[in-house]
Amino acid sequence: MFFPDNIKFLRKRKKLSQADLARQLDLTRTTLAGYEKNIQPPFKVLIKFAEYFNLSIDALVRYNLQALSEFQLSQIEDGFDVDVTGKKLRLLTISVNNEGNENIEMVPVKAQAGYTNGYGDLDFIESLEKFTLPFLPKNKTYRTFQIQGNSMLPVPEGSWVTCSYIENWKNIKNGTPCIIVTQDDGIVFKVIYNQLEEKQNLLLVSTNREYKPYELPAKNVVEIWKFETYNRFEIEENQT
Repeated sequence: MFFPDNIKFLRKRKKLSQADLARQLDLTRTTLAGYEKNIQPPFKVLIKFAEYFNLSIDALVRYNLQALSEFQLSQIEDGFDVDVTGKKLRLLTISVNNEGNENIEMVPVKAQAGYTNGYGDLDFIESLEKFTLPFLPKNKTYRTFQIQGNSMLPVPEGSWVTCSYIENWKNIKNGTPCIIVTQDDGIVFKVIYNQLEEKQNLLLVSTNREYKPYELPAKNVVEIWKFETYNRFEIEENQT
C-alpha cells in the first residue's frame, strides 16, 4: 500500500508542513505524522485525503504517485483523476458486427456536433453508418471521419479519413497526422506535435501553410485517432 508515501509526497509537492496539512484536514500534526509512518487511517479520513488531493481512494492507496509523469500530476492538480496505470487514458465505445468483429463507424460532417457529445453513448455510436476494411490490421480500433476545409492538403475537403484509436497520448510522435475530438472546437484534422510533458498541450499544425499552428490544452481533448488512410466515397447520410 502506497498511502503513507503518497500523502507525504503530495504534501511536499504543495510545499506544506505537516502542521499546515493537518490543519487543512482537521487533524493533529501527530496524527498526520503517524499516517505518514504507515499507521492505517479510518475510512472517513481516507475520504478527506482523497477529496483534498483530487484523487480517488483507489489511486491514493494502490499506486505509487511518485512514478507519475509531470503531465499526469498536473492533471490531478487541475481536478482530473487520471488513470495512474497509464494503460488507458479514455474509455471508448465501439460496435461489433454479427461475427463479433469491430465495425468502423463513419462520422459525417453533419453528425460531428452530435459526436462530441455522444461519443460515449452506445445508441449514438450504433446509429452511425458502418463498414470494414479487410486490409487493415485486426489489432486496432478504427473510426472514419469526414473532414471539412482544405487545411490538410493533399487530403481534399469532404474526404473520409480512417484512423486508429490512440489510448496513451504520451506515445504520440511529433509529426503524426490525427483526428482530434475536442470539447469546444469540434473535430479537427491536424498534424500533432506532442507538448504534453512540457506544456500540457498539443501543438496542432496544418499541412496547408495558410493556416497558422495553434496550441490545444490536453484537458480540452476528448479522443485522438491516428491517420491511416482516406478515400472519397459517398454514403447515404441519414444521421440527424
